[in-house]
Amino acid sequence: MPPRNYDIAELRRLDVAHHLPAQADYQLQRDSGGNRIITRADGCTIFDGDGNAILDAMAGLWCVQVGYGRKELAEAAYEQMLELPYYNTFFKTSAPTTIVLAAKVASLLGGNLQHVFFNNSGSEAIDTILRLARYYWQVKGEPNRNIIISRVNGYHGSTIAGASLGGMKAMHDQGGPWVPGIEHVMQPYAFQEGFGEDPATFCARAVDAIEQRILEVGPENVAAFIGEPVQGAGGVIIPPDGYWPAVEAVCRKYGILLICDEVICGYGRLGQWFGFQHFGVKPDLVSMAKGLSSGYLPISAVGVADHIVETLREKGGDFVHGYTYSGHPTSAAVALKNLEIMEREDLVGRVREDTGPYLAKALAGLSDHPLVGQTRSLGLIGAVEIVSEKGTNQRFSGAPGKAGPIVRDLCIENGLMVRAVRDTVVMSPPLIISRDQIDQLVGIIRKALDAAAPVLRVRFPG
Repeated sequence: MPPRNYDIAELRRLDVAHHLPAQADYQLQRDSGGNRIITRADGCTIFDGDGNAILDAMAGLWCVQVGYGRKELAEAAYEQMLELPYYNTFFKTSAPTTIVLAAKVASLLGGNLQHVFFNNSGSEAIDTILRLARYYWQVKGEPNRNIIISRVNGYHGSTIAGASLGGMKAMHDQGGPWVPGIEHVMQPYAFQEGFGEDPATFCARAVDAIEQRILEVGPENVAAFIGEPVQGAGGVIIPPDGYWPAVEAVCRKYGILLICDEVICGYGRLGQWFGFQHFGVKPDLVSMAKGLSSGYLPISAVGVADHIVETLREKGGDFVHGYTYSGHPTSAAVALKNLEIMEREDLVGRVREDTGPYLAKALAGLSDHPLVGQTRSLGLIGAVEIVSEKGTNQRFSGAPGKAGPIVRDLCIENGLMVRAVRDTVVMSPPLIISRDQIDQLVGIIRKALDAAAPVLRVRFPG
């Protein structure tokens, strides 16, 4: 289909005049004359209104697993909209696609995670989990168990509950007060917080931080620990070997719930259907979104363990929680077709056996660059740490967080969409990405690093 004849200048004017984009500097939006207008996409490539083709190494926002332009997903939405475009799940009702999707998600989760609650976004899934975890202990007769332990720099969404559970200072500096009863402990970020430390020692220290906080606030007051298998928006922070099994052991020791936030890691990103499967743990609650529908329509879910549901069924009565669009039948139809495509093309196995290891090897080739302090990846999620001095984790003097955006902008100018998290360039391409496209991705990062080096040395000397 030919591209539509958009008036890009007029769209930019309207963008500034009327549109407030997510997580944006509105002054910058105004002064720059409006955002880049993305007009179409195909496969792993997005196209802007100025005619630029950009390899999308962020899969939209960590979510377009099957790539863009999948006609099957559009047809699934169309067919469902003709049959039953919408109905709610409030009045003792359910829709066929909603029920079938719940069963499918339960089969992928496996084990005792056999129940699914639907929402619309990852943030809403987190809200549901917060309420479920606290309500579960209330029903169990232990209402004092309402503290949730999370991690500094963890990301769990942008609602009040999600931002409260997350540990990002920039978010906490805006819009409080926050939900009480949430404690934050150190993140397992070895490059920043354990540089040069023995990995096993660092791992033990990160796990001990969780246990010590449990003891400080009293185990009888703790409802759950929550964490992303790999911290995504925090900078693609991959925990050291043994971290997650040790965290699970701590949770079991004190009888608290283990929550895995799989909004980014879920649906094949790490080379398994879910990140907790890669790390070999068994959570009690799992949040998921993004890759569930490859971003084609909004939908999220919470996987809930049998023992929680049985407690609510026996003692809980009405769980007075839910959303207008919980279990939306059209979103569910698209998600089902998305999962069918992923299974048919074995995208999860492809990430695990082929493209994931290939990305790791390709990124490692950047290690000789003078600006690169570390490359790391797991499956199809990766990061490049930018440093001022080779062999250290030192950032550019007086400018922490400034080098990453410079490299990011140079990547985009050269046809690669990546993200900067402070001085870390992060990526999360569609699961259909090819080896040739991975080579292109890494080649553009190197080109951007080469161009950034003299700029950074001049702008931030010393």
